[in-house]
Amino acid sequence: MNFLRNRLVVLGLVLLATLLLYLLLPSIRQGSMEPSLEAQRMGLMGTPPPPIPTINVSIRTGQLPGDPPLFFREALPVDGAGRQILPRLQVVLLHGQAFTSKTWEELGTMALLATNGYQALAMDLPGYGKSPDSEALKTDQNRVDLLSRFMESLGVRSAVLLSPSMSGHYSIPFLMKNNAQLQGFIPIAPVGTRSYTPQQYQNIQVREFYAIGIQVTVA
Repeated sequence: MNFLRNRLVVLGLVLLATLLLYLLLPSIRQGSMEPSLEAQRMGLMGTPPPPIPTINVSIRTGQLPGDPPLFFREALPVDGAGRQILPRLQVVLLHGQAFTSKTWEELGTMALLATNGYQALAMDLPGYGKSPDSEALKTDQNRVDLLSRFMESLGVRSAVLLSPSMSGHYSIPFLMKNNAQLQGFIPIAPVGTRSYTPQQYQNIQVREFYAIGIQVTVA
């Protein structure tokens, strides 16, 4: 159990480095050297983002059929010689309103995870990137079913789910209804957290719960 916990802690630290870049990306795209508001709130002013090493990892893309069809990117785990290996864990990366799955590729997050033995899967949520919008996503259950379809179609059995901002519309209902399918959950200030009570969060059975940007009490 301690070995699994240590493995998840390492994963959390690996992701944290790229999350800092994720928060700073809007100001970088605008060509401004002024830190973003979120970065200022987190006390990151004057702290340059960590450099991303050059890693040669292939990113596979595909599209799952359905309503709506879902575009995704995948990085398979490799060893130091670049040979494919069995994943330590599967990591599903969602995105915020201003981003897509390509953001995780551009930041180097997917390659970094792959070279550390993790299978990384990033999806374009409906209406973003290359995934079309759909009228079939009006309810929480519809969005839960969409995430379930995504994971089942790609053979994801026990994933760590990372969910920033807008993607909370999908991840929080999924956490409430299908948390047994998750090995861990990493929320980054997701929306929709106030729709549930503290007792509902305490009933969650996810093994590891990292909260970044919000306060959640889990018994």
